[in-house]
Amino acid sequence: MSTPGTSGKASRAGDSEIAGDSEILLTGGTLIDATGAPARPNPGVLLRGDSIEVVGPGAADAAGAGAEHIDATGGTVMPGLIDAHCHTTFDDVQSNDELFFHRDPTMAALVAGQNLTKMLRAGVTAFCDPDTLFSMGPSLRNAVEAGVVAGPRITTGVHALVTAVGGTAGRLIPDEGVVGYAQVVNSLDEAVMWTRRHIKYGADWIKIHATGLLPGRSGEVLCWSRDELRAVCDAAHELGTPVMAHCRSPESVTACANAGVDILLHASFMDDEGLEAVIRSGSALCPTFTFLANLADFGGAVGAGVGMEDIFRGEIAATAKMMRLAYDAGVPLLCGSEAGFALTPYGHWHGREAEILVNELGLSPMEAIVCATANGAIAMRLEGRIGTITEGCLADVLVLDGNPLSDIRLLNDRRRITEVISRGRRVDLSGPWPAHGPIPGDKVRNWADDILTYERAYD
Repeated sequence: MSTPGTSGKASRAGDSEIAGDSEILLTGGTLIDATGAPARPNPGVLLRGDSIEVVGPGAADAAGAGAEHIDATGGTVMPGLIDAHCHTTFDDVQSNDELFFHRDPTMAALVAGQNLTKMLRAGVTAFCDPDTLFSMGPSLRNAVEAGVVAGPRITTGVHALVTAVGGTAGRLIPDEGVVGYAQVVNSLDEAVMWTRRHIKYGADWIKIHATGLLPGRSGEVLCWSRDELRAVCDAAHELGTPVMAHCRSPESVTACANAGVDILLHASFMDDEGLEAVIRSGSALCPTFTFLANLADFGGAVGAGVGMEDIFRGEIAATAKMMRLAYDAGVPLLCGSEAGFALTPYGHWHGREAEILVNELGLSPMEAIVCATANGAIAMRLEGRIGTITEGCLADVLVLDGNPLSDIRLLNDRRRITEVISRGRRVDLSGPWPAHGPIPGDKVRNWADDILTYERAYD
């Protein structure tokens, strides 16, 4: 029997006895290996279990008699997408109120399993989820690794560490304790304590929510001290665990880079001082433009951000200019979708960040593909082992109908994905798209869309 969401024709990830014998041979089409080398006619790619065994003319000769054969003629063979910033436990949430106070742990876990299937079918074969509801990230990762549910490879955090300022949720965040994805820390000692506890609970990453919103202030402000940031990074690094941080102000980018944060999410409005700090520290950047771009370009279709489109586009343009300078200086850029919100639903926007890197930063399609694949290995803590079609790498492969070098938007059109191979196993792309109906109690309903004043009623 095959695992749901995958084809029974190839081995189940995690089953070493079967995976060690199964083979898939891909021939024909164009090969993009995501090393930065030019695309070339596919010379043959042989997968054996969860390993890319041969890339070259000898692939066919090395394949056993029972190998499955995929003919990619007319298409493109490339690595699976790596989404370096998404939230698989949120379920396309429409508000923080809904996310914090209208979720049940058991139902959230069950729905997260369905979200994993959506991501696989959209070509995502690995992702990083830095903060999760109900601390479920490590359990979800472990369930996938054990073959309990089918899904992409996962690295995860537990909760985001926030100060009582409250991140982007403001006063919905309590002065202490846990709510939704957030663990409140109120001192340097608490920050270190929860860093260590999250690692004990199985975190691959520690996430700091470095900026937040304050009444009467414009934009997000840094709400951690430099000593607190450094203490979290030192505590995590001493236990072999990297740190990422949500940074949406110039000051936060500089402070987090100087503190030793390994991946900076957003890095909005990064200035020259911040850029120098990032280059000096060796941090990577994951701008996650997709959420803002969807607000600017399509938000009006769902009643979001109406009248603020130019503000969102301005933030993208200002940040993109500095991201390009960082890229040219050798700073790795990663692609993240921020999937999990109503504006970035699972399975729909995981490839859009590459398109934005082409349109806003001026990267070539090949450079953007490397950001969406090979560079994502940083978020997976698997550098050199994932994200490229090279011998010895893990067997996560896509076949596209068409050439994303001619049209980068193909990466975000799942109708053009003809094969997804995850852990050396073909994913079943047939059947209806996974979806669920309304879940009782999950959605917040307003009594009205506006205030019914006397004048609105009678004037």
